Amino acid sequence: MDWDLLLLIFAGLALLIGFLGSFLPVLPGLPLAWAGLLIARFSSRSGITTTTLILSLLVTIGVSLLDGVAPVWFTKRAGGTKAGSRGATVGMLIGLFLGPLGIIFGPSIGAFVGELIHEYGNPQKAFRAAVATLMGFLFSSGIKIITSAMFIWLFIRSLL
Repeated sequence: MDWDLLLLIFAGLALLIGFLGSFLPVLPGLPLAWAGLLIARFSSRSGITTTTLILSLLVTIGVSLLDGVAPVWFTKRAGGTKAGSRGATVGMLIGLFLGPLGIIFGPSIGAFVGELIHEYGNPQKAFRAAVATLMGFLFSSGIKIITSAMFIWLFIRSLL
């Protein structure tokens, strides 16, 4: 059995599943993609360096932190309150049980409801907060997709 080839297959699978996890929140996208680079590092056929691993780990940590902060930041920039943030959190938790659409739209619906509970007479403000929450989710998903695609490119490049 060629262990190097097996390592590269596992690395490629981790990178692919990590890429899918960039837009399917059920999967730990970037950490899994980074694990693919780590696995590839142990293959003699790969040119992934320790420096590349360290830098990509720092990027993974940074993007993961941004992923947690972006929706809240977008919501606050749109005038959302703590009630909207709490509603978004409840919507996210409920959305986890409703599949991909629930995961995508649950926080926005929760932000909308939270803002309406906080200030019933201002549905426009609640709608702005809901849209901002969705934009934050889409922004952070886009950053994760780009980053995981770069990791895949690093992996492929390391094999050439």
